[in-house]
Amino acid sequence: MIKLGCMSLSYNKAISEGRMTLESFIDTAYGMGLDGIDLHTRAIASMDDAYLRDIRMRCLKRGLAISYIGISNNFGKPEADLDAEVDMVKGWIDVAERMRIPLVRIFAAWERDEKDPDTLWARMISCIKEVADYGGKKGIVVGLHNHNHGCVTRTADDVLRILSEVDHPYFSHILDTGQYVGSPGASGANGVEDPTHDFYGSIGKSAPHAVHVRAKIYRIQSGEEAWLDYPRIIKILRDVEYNGWMSIVYEGQAVEAEEEAVPKAVRYLRGLLKE
Repeated sequence: MIKLGCMSLSYNKAISEGRMTLESFIDTAYGMGLDGIDLHTRAIASMDDAYLRDIRMRCLKRGLAISYIGISNNFGKPEADLDAEVDMVKGWIDVAERMRIPLVRIFAAWERDEKDPDTLWARMISCIKEVADYGGKKGIVVGLHNHNHGCVTRTADDVLRILSEVDHPYFSHILDTGQYVGSPGASGANGVEDPTHDFYGSIGKSAPHAVHVRAKIYRIQSGEEAWLDYPRIIKILRDVEYNGWMSIVYEGQAVEAEEEAVPKAVRYLRGLLKE
C-alpha cells in the first residue's frame, strides 16, 4: 500500500515567517491523518541530540514515520568546494543515523557554463560514490532526486545513467512527479506542458527504481491538482508495483496559502490512493 506523507517544505512560507515550527508541522501532519513526514534540513533547528530525540519522539507518539531528510547539495560546484559539499552531506547522513531515518535525498549537479560537461560529470559521480559508500556504512540509503532548472537530471535517462555509473546498493532514486523536463511545473513552464518532452514517460521509466515519490502539488484550489495528472501518475506507480511513500510537496504558495492548500492535497491524493 502506498503511504501518504508531507514534506516540511510544503509549509516553507509558514515556517520561514515564524507561523509554524517543526513541532507544530508534526502536529498538523497528525491532524490531517497522514502516515508520515519528510524533513528538509532547513526545518531542523538544531543537530543537538536532545532536540533530535524530541523530534523523533514527537513523531513516534503520533504514529508518524519520518521517511527521509532532504539535503540541498550541488556536486557541480568548483572542485575546491567539493570536499566541503561532500562533508555537508555526510553530516546529514549522520543526523539520519542518529534519528533512525532510513533515507536522505541528494541532488546531482547544476551545470556551469565555464565547466566542461564531462569533467563536471566525472567529479559529480565521484562525489556521489563517496556519499553512497558513507551512507552504506551507516545503513542509510542515499536517494537521487530528479530535477530540472539546470540540474543534470532532467530526464529519466540522466537518472538511470547516474544510478548505473554509481552502482551502489545504498544508492537509489527519489522520484519527483513535477521536475522532469517538459513538466507543467518545471523551469518556469507555469502550468503549460511541453509536448516536445515526454515527462510522463520519464516518470514511467524511472519509477521502477524509486524508493520514494515526491508528489508535487501546484494548483489545488478546486480540490484537484490542475497541472499534473495524478490518476495517470498513480497508475504508472501501480503498474510497476510501487509500494513506498508518496509525500506531498506543495509549491503553489503564490496563489493559495499553505494552510488551505495542503489539506486539500491530502484529501485529493488519499481519495485517489483508495480507488
